[in-house]
Amino acid sequence: MDASGKTGASGKTGRRRRWAVLAVLAVVLLGGAGLYPLMNSRTFQLAGRLTDRVDTTEKVVALTFDDGPDEHTQEIISTLAEHRVRATFFVVGSQVEARPQDARALVAAGHQLANHTFTHRRMVFVSPSTVAEEIERTDRAIRGAGQRGDIPFRPPTGKKLLTLPLYLADHRRHTVMWDVEPDSDARPAPAQIVSAVREQTRPGSIILLHPWYAGGANTRASLSALITTLRTQGYRFVTVSELLNKT
Repeated sequence: MDASGKTGASGKTGRRRRWAVLAVLAVVLLGGAGLYPLMNSRTFQLAGRLTDRVDTTEKVVALTFDDGPDEHTQEIISTLAEHRVRATFFVVGSQVEARPQDARALVAAGHQLANHTFTHRRMVFVSPSTVAEEIERTDRAIRGAGQRGDIPFRPPTGKKLLTLPLYLADHRRHTVMWDVEPDSDARPAPAQIVSAVREQTRPGSIILLHPWYAGGANTRASLSALITTLRTQGYRFVTVSELLNKT
């Protein structure tokens, strides 16, 4: 970095060299481990920090929502407000740009916005410039909505391979996965969603829900009972950043 605070040519060269070395190491690892398990792993990525659950005995959980925002934003805000729950929303940047009022409403209600890329494309076999654009444009939209502090990241459908983890490591970004996902299979009924959460949640769990669009109707309908059930079990709800601070 020169006196003006800008990264010089030597800094860029060093960064490219570091990426090249990491890429070679990654290729070696990929050859032995296989692409598919690595791409879909909830507990491991080639570079950068990843958390799927926080190891704690304290009965705290993070409620997280992927995708959106959309026209159901206020309904979700109202349900969470009724139960005094703060959650983390992994938003899609293009949706935030299209519906900035919804993103601002989530922040104003005390929720945390996090990055789920700009277009929700699968982040495998993509170029470094694509990764940067997907993440950084979404960051700008989230900041425009008023979010302060760290912006956690979650890859669309949880998939990551080489260029994405290298970018995340280089920028000291935290990948947040999940250990409970009750609404991923064939639109389960609200009661099934609540039952799965009750059975699978442990202290430090990160719960993933998909409440948006028409397909999220059952998830939205389950939300109040889901919260009540976990509260009855003695759980307290925190944002992802608050949960990560317990590590």
